[in-house]
Amino acid sequence: MAANPRGKAETLARRRRLLSSSCRLFFPEDPIKIVRGQGQYVYDEQGTEYIDCINNVAHVGHCHPLVVQAAHEQNQVLNTNSRYLHDNIVDYAQRLSETLPEKLCVFYFLNSGSEANDLALRLARQYTGHWDVVVLDHAYHGHLSSLIDISPYKFRNLDGQKEWVHVAPLPDTYRGPYREDHPSPAEAYASELKRVVSSAREQGRKIAAFFAESLPSVGGQVIPPAGFFPEVAEYIRRAGGVFVADEIQVGFGRVGKHFWAFQLQGKDFVPDIVTMGKSIGNGHPVACVATTQAVARAFEATGVEYFNTFGGNPVSCAVGLAVLDVLEKEQLQAHAAHVGSFLMELLGQQKAKHPIIGDIRLKDNYVLLSTDGPGRNVLKFKPPMCFSLDNAQQVVGKLDAILTGELEAQGTTDHIPRVQYGARS
Repeated sequence: MAANPRGKAETLARRRRLLSSSCRLFFPEDPIKIVRGQGQYVYDEQGTEYIDCINNVAHVGHCHPLVVQAAHEQNQVLNTNSRYLHDNIVDYAQRLSETLPEKLCVFYFLNSGSEANDLALRLARQYTGHWDVVVLDHAYHGHLSSLIDISPYKFRNLDGQKEWVHVAPLPDTYRGPYREDHPSPAEAYASELKRVVSSAREQGRKIAAFFAESLPSVGGQVIPPAGFFPEVAEYIRRAGGVFVADEIQVGFGRVGKHFWAFQLQGKDFVPDIVTMGKSIGNGHPVACVATTQAVARAFEATGVEYFNTFGGNPVSCAVGLAVLDVLEKEQLQAHAAHVGSFLMELLGQQKAKHPIIGDIRLKDNYVLLSTDGPGRNVLKFKPPMCFSLDNAQQVVGKLDAILTGELEAQGTTDHIPRVQYGARS
């Protein structure tokens, strides 16, 4: 860090001059200049501390000393591309394989979640010999052109839906057509997707893959009803396609009960391809695709090698191994389950107290929190995994104070939109 860092106003002015306005900041009306992070906290240039409830990339905590040490030590020895034989990439693949169903046993390493999903699309098309993709409404799978095309969240504001993309309803049991009081929401939503697939096939289209985040994030932190994915997988495979589980935002123990969010759908459900990124490097650019022998062999049959200059380099794999070590040593998956349950209990109390709420600005209370969903009205809790019970109490206490103040100031609850609590720990 520079001895005399620039002030926020000067940095903001330079950014506006040098960077595109499409590269947006959090809290654009009054951006925060973050200069340091530690654990679940970040600090601005004045030393003000904020609880970070946004950053699911710093999975085991900002600047975790073991992760920093692993990167530093490997950087001092060697960093090169993955075409040289090296222990780290093999060891990392082995450690990842131990967290996944046995069927998912072949690994490709990349630098970002977008690269991972792009490769998953290539794998699916090569294996099936088909081209079309089925996705959920409001989905987002990455910023590459191939992924914008399968992300309704993006393409609806750009060139529109391609003829080879088919959109099924989001399995939202809170706001969707089949809700928690429906006798079988999983079957109902799966039937909707089956209709989408059948319609596509009647038009002569051939399905290569179904892409879904295991817990749709941009769609509003949605938890698909148990049993939805197995039924969908049956329809997709019957149509000749494969099931791709996007775990980039929600994997690596974040759901508490399981290491992978797709495991919430039942112990017998296994996707054909799993993509991961963001959290697996704790801020370091590393990503991965895991798939079956059958899918990998079909890709190899092209005779064209897969090579990624930085994917799987020794430093990235050292970082990935360190993240797995921290998750295990600090028992962060169990911690997520414990703190997450406590947070949901606190938020449930708030839901009863404030059934309808308006616009929220937690940043002014030193809590960084964002919203998601089609209406941008779902509070998104995805803090580092070290987020504590005390943090949960502090955040919900400030949320309570804000909501109480909002409603008292307005003197009425009329015409204020409802907010779904989509919390994750």
